[in-house]
Amino acid sequence: MSRVRTRELSFDLRAGETLLEGLERTGHAVEYQCRSGYCGACRSSLLAGRVEYAQAPLAYLAEGEILPCCCRPTEPVSLDIPLLEIRKQA
Repeated sequence: MSRVRTRELSFDLRAGETLLEGLERTGHAVEYQCRSGYCGACRSSLLAGRVEYAQAPLAYLAEGEILPCCCRPTEPVSLDIPLLEIRKQA
């Protein structure tokens, strides 16, 4: 399990969970289309830490960008991702 820190929350990924699955479970605003690394819709900024991919993603990634749909952190990470507005108001 890896520790994930976002703009407003910190949580642990569950065993076998992708970064996208953990972000969805904790109420974060992440767009996605494919869950397999080829569209790039979930492209997010990695502020600190490292991730790995089972297969190299096909979507273009600039320095400091990751695809949460198909990566897993190899150490604690910090991401520039907000919570959903609904969750913030609750």
